[in-house]
Amino acid sequence: MGEALAAERYLVDEGLATVVFLALRLRKPLLVEGEPGVGKTELAKAVAAASGCELVRLQCYEGIDVHHALYDWDYPRQLLHLRGGGTGALYSEEFLVRRPLLEALERPGTVLLIDELDRADDEFEAFLLEFLSDFQVTIPEIGVIRSDRPPVVVLTSNRTRELHDALRRRCLYHWIDHPDREREVAIVRTRRPELPEALVRQVCAFVEELRWLDLYRVPGVGETLDWAQALHTVGDGELTADVAERTLGALLKAREDVERVRRGHLEELAAKARDAVA
Repeated sequence: MGEALAAERYLVDEGLATVVFLALRLRKPLLVEGEPGVGKTELAKAVAAASGCELVRLQCYEGIDVHHALYDWDYPRQLLHLRGGGTGALYSEEFLVRRPLLEALERPGTVLLIDELDRADDEFEAFLLEFLSDFQVTIPEIGVIRSDRPPVVVLTSNRTRELHDALRRRCLYHWIDHPDREREVAIVRTRRPELPEALVRQVCAFVEELRWLDLYRVPGVGETLDWAQALHTVGDGELTADVAERTLGALLKAREDVERVRRGHLEELAAKARDAVA
């Protein structure tokens, strides 16, 4: 599984490769947690691509409910149907608006990404637990819709709140941490092969040290990739304090973090990064 994901430019360790393999083979939902930016969403995309499956994504948010996640009715079309003197049932599949969960049920062989579940409320999580247990839904006007081949389900959480134990027991689980320096170097080289090797190593050394600071928002792999590209675009192939300061907005996304690094750590971090590669 690791090789298949690597072919999609997503590098995993043995533990993550194994749990993904089990999720695919056993058709059990996979819950992945971790800090923002460690690659949870990209994992689902890579699994879909490596498996040759369609990706169906449900982005969770505060206030999401069944009508946003499962199905709704096309009320404007129903109204036009009535005004035009149309006959037949208004609540039929003709007027059904399929949301991501219903799409995943009706399309065999999909990968269903339920992204940032921790943003949703307890009621939606309880509904989702029932959905994942049976992989079927009842639409009163139509009947039961079930899947004979359940989708591969990847759930992600940034752990802004604790998910319920009942949901966790239903899933396989993996915590994705920030990569160590060598793995991050490999990721950047895979995703940005045009960048100079020395610059990539300096960037990853800088970011590794940065993550030890008490920051408001620790940069993820996505920010490392963006910053490496920015440095390559405006710099001369070496990480200096001057070019780092001018491009920090590609790496740090909070004013407090930018100011703290500029005031007290920039010269030291840049020097350590260059020494790590020398």
